Amino acid sequence: MEKQIKLFLTFLENDKKLSLNTLQSYKRDILQYQEYINKNGLNFLKIDSEGLNQYFEYLKSMNKKTSTISRNLATIRSFYQFLVRTKKIRKDPTIGVQSPKVEKKVPNILTSKEVELLLEQPKDVDLKGIRDKAMLEFAYATGMRVTEIISLDITDVNLEENYVVCHNGAKQRNIPLGSLSMKALEEYIVKARPILIKDENVKALFVNINGKRLTRQGFWKIVKYYKEQAHISKEITPHVLRHSFATHLLQNGADLKAIQVMLGHSDISSTQVYMQFQNENLKDIYKKAHPRA
Repeated sequence: MEKQIKLFLTFLENDKKLSLNTLQSYKRDILQYQEYINKNGLNFLKIDSEGLNQYFEYLKSMNKKTSTISRNLATIRSFYQFLVRTKKIRKDPTIGVQSPKVEKKVPNILTSKEVELLLEQPKDVDLKGIRDKAMLEFAYATGMRVTEIISLDITDVNLEENYVVCHNGAKQRNIPLGSLSMKALEEYIVKARPILIKDENVKALFVNINGKRLTRQGFWKIVKYYKEQAHISKEITPHVLRHSFATHLLQNGADLKAIQVMLGHSDISSTQVYMQFQNENLKDIYKKAHPRA
């Protein structure tokens, strides 16, 4: 089984061109499954749908979240489809195994006033302040995931045409930049970044005070710091800025399909979760505007 898992992970990396984070997620899931198979003396090539359902019941007994179990099934399904393709097995045992229904959580979002308050916090009086202002403005302007933001290189930003090229595995998308984000970003690129980087070969767009590429943890700490400075009681993470970006665009009349493209959602159902906030906004508009509301 170990050999087949190695081949599977190599296939995902080289042929599917998955991002490092997604690849790590697949690896964790499949190694956990391997541990279960070995522990129970099972043959992974001969397991059937009933045996797989027992594995998912086992995960449930460990108090694993429904979303985690659903992701595990997706990983194992991909693994067995790979084994069918490479002729190690004839039939995919995951056929007929139902994925547990995952309740879609209501995204945590900020109001426009809260976003404004948060973005006002970094002061462009020193290198760190200039960088932080550019980063927060950029995160809200693009709705990009934190991993995507910290993976950006300086060459991914087109200052003349006002857009950024976002890479996610083998896929890429162009996201426009607003005037306020462009202004903060230009100031950072011209005034702060050249001083922060200690090595001219550093390609990262956003760097830490040591001149190295900013990490996920670094980004989270910065957001948390300014959230506290703004005295906002809501929990704010980089992903909350992403949710707020999508919600505010939708509330102001942006097309759902366009938002899907900017967010990089492969399925529009992932974007439709923001419709509930649009509906709330429509109710407010109706109450204010309709003479008999």
